[in-house]
Order: sequence, then C-alpha cells, then structure tokens
Amino acid sequence: MRIALEEARRAGEEGEVPIGAVLVSEGKVIGRGRNRPVALSDPTAHAEILAIREGGRRVGNYRLSGCTLYVTLEPCIMCTGAILQARVGRLVFGAEDPKAGAACSLYSVLGDSRLNHRVEVISGVLKDECREVLQGFFRERRKEIFTPETRGTPCGGAATKKNR
Repeated sequence: MRIALEEARRAGEEGEVPIGAVLVSEGKVIGRGRNRPVALSDPTAHAEILAIREGGRRVGNYRLSGCTLYVTLEPCIMCTGAILQARVGRLVFGAEDPKAGAACSLYSVLGDSRLNHRVEVISGVLKDECREVLQGFFRERRKEIFTPETRGTPCGGAATKKNR
C-alpha cells in the first residue's frame, strides 16, 4: 500500500486526483498505476486500470488470477469491472468512497453472487494516510479556486474570465 501511496502522491503532483494502485503477484510488483485521465485525455486512465494493463503486459496474459491489487481509494464501477474481467484474486484498498465506491460502499460489485468471479476484498489498510492524501489535494485545490479576489463573487469566481 505504501507503493500505491507513492503513486497517488505523484498523481497529485501532476495535477491529477491522487489515487495510486499497485498489482502484486507472488510478492513482486508487476503493475503500477496512478490516475492520469487528464494527462492522457482518457476517462478510463484510472490508477487501477493502468496497473492492471501493465500487469497483463508483463505476464503476457489478460487473466491475473492470484494477483492482489492495492489501491488507495475504493474502486469505482468501471474499475471493479476491470478487476473482475482480469480475474484479480484480491483487492486491498485504503479509504472508502461513499460517493462512487463499488467494492462495498455504494455498490458491492465484487461480491455479487450472480457473477462468475469473486474477489476477496480487504478495506481500511492505511486508510487515514490514504484519505489525507486525497483531502490534502482537494484542500489545496479549493485554496486555488477561492482566492481573496474570488471570495464573495458568484460561484466563488468560477465564472470569471480569470478562473476559466
């Protein structure tokens, strides 16, 4: 999870939402990912997807049975779908995502008995540190948006030319 946190911090430094993921097989990292949808102009470039893609390329197979995916934030519906399609064996994540989490918070996709694959889910690993990386990022973003000159203007100045 610490490696996933490093990836998350790198994403934040690049201006992306700071989420990181690491795919591990037999104790070795075979895939790393950090959120990159802005940089890649790709809405599917979530940390989990990028880690799974790299892992598949490295092992030469789209099936990643027996692998563990470590993610700093509970995966969304798209990412849980990719985890299922890749047949990842275990998901370990830090912070829950009550607004978009699809492992256990908002949805429980990975444990749905109607599907042909189940994923062991472990939540809350380094959750405070994972949550702080995200909260710190958004705290800084709000400071950028709500500068002294935009306070008191409609929508926090979001509609002004300066902030477009």
